[in-house]
Amino acid sequence: MAKKSKTQKAKASAARAARKEARVASEVEAESNQIEATEVDAAEREKKRIGSFLKKEEAKAEAPAKAESKAEKKPAKPKKKRFQFLKDVKGEMKRVTWPTRQDVVRWSVVVVCALLFFGIYVAILDNAIVTPILVGISSLAGLGA
Repeated sequence: MAKKSKTQKAKASAARAARKEARVASEVEAESNQIEATEVDAAEREKKRIGSFLKKEEAKAEAPAKAESKAEKKPAKPKKKRFQFLKDVKGEMKRVTWPTRQDVVRWSVVVVCALLFFGIYVAILDNAIVTPILVGISSLAGLGA
């Protein structure tokens, strides 16, 4: 395995720091959401307790106001991320450490040589050893019949 360059080490360190910050931020957000949820639950329980004592006219007057507040609280639909995958691919391709031309040529020559070697090896094995054995076996089978 090749050693990492200083740039690669710095990028990895920055990425770790960013992940740590994101994790801390998500934990803080989760805590605040939990606190808000408990406050909302407490407010709803208080409304129920008080609501049972309200007169029918007051409850009817509140109904349209509640409908309006619910309509206002609906979150907007998030935009579709149609090309997000392609943007991520582009970003990843920028971070790739590409081999030099010399490395590509060197390893291509190694692959071609290995293919030639194994091709010749299989051809010799097939024509010089396996085919004569199969012909001999088939001729023995023909004598026995």
